[in-house]
Amino acid sequence: MNYFKRILITTACVVVFIIVTSFAAPNNGKLTIRFNNYAGNSVLNLDSTYKNQLGQPFKVTNVKYYISNIVLRKYGEGPRGVVPNYDYVSIKEYYLINEMDEDSKQINLNVPIGTYDDMTFIIGVDSLHNCSGIQEGALDPINGMFWAWNTGYIFLKFDGTSPLSKSNGRILEYHIGGYRSPNNCIRKVTLRLNHSIQINSSTSINIKADILQLFKSPTPMDFSKLSSVVDFHNATTIADNYAGMFSLIEK
Repeated sequence: MNYFKRILITTACVVVFIIVTSFAAPNNGKLTIRFNNYAGNSVLNLDSTYKNQLGQPFKVTNVKYYISNIVLRKYGEGPRGVVPNYDYVSIKEYYLINEMDEDSKQINLNVPIGTYDDMTFIIGVDSLHNCSGIQEGALDPINGMFWAWNTGYIFLKFDGTSPLSKSNGRILEYHIGGYRSPNNCIRKVTLRLNHSIQINSSTSINIKADILQLFKSPTPMDFSKLSSVVDFHNATTIADNYAGMFSLIEK
């Protein structure tokens, strides 16, 4: 009899535990973040001709960049004159956006249902994962974004051509990386979510990545003077430019 009592008590405890944990678990919604590469106001097309800020023509043959450490924040009411308190959801994942791979441009996340006011992410790979050796997934060296000679990741890779380039084959190549000061090329982007974003069962955010911004501001690029950046020389200049590459696409 005692044996059956123990079974009943154990079963009851398991049922209660399942019920309690199911109520305690947060309800999640699906958030889709879509990165859309543009050249100014036009959707980017590889091998099409565009012009930089100085009116110099160029073609794009390859664009890749890392997005990581996505944080969604929702603000609460704080004391007057004090920065409001906020709650946040942090996604410690790494995504490689590749213009030649449509699937890579879409990030699917499960996040707690609620209203969020802004989103931040970094362009690049943080110092910890730059020092963790060869990795898998988006950070797999097979993706062509790892410097074996430098034991670190390329944060953004742009390849193209321009008749103004002085490099062999008139190529343009900007392979930007590095996390050590004073050549740290990690940049944080903050996007204010207009009217806030309500995450429910299925919500989407579209982000515009303007490739022209690489050559625009704060430092305009002259292809005849700087057609190749593949190490720390001038890398932070390009990084400062790509920090302003992203904006929200209004629905």
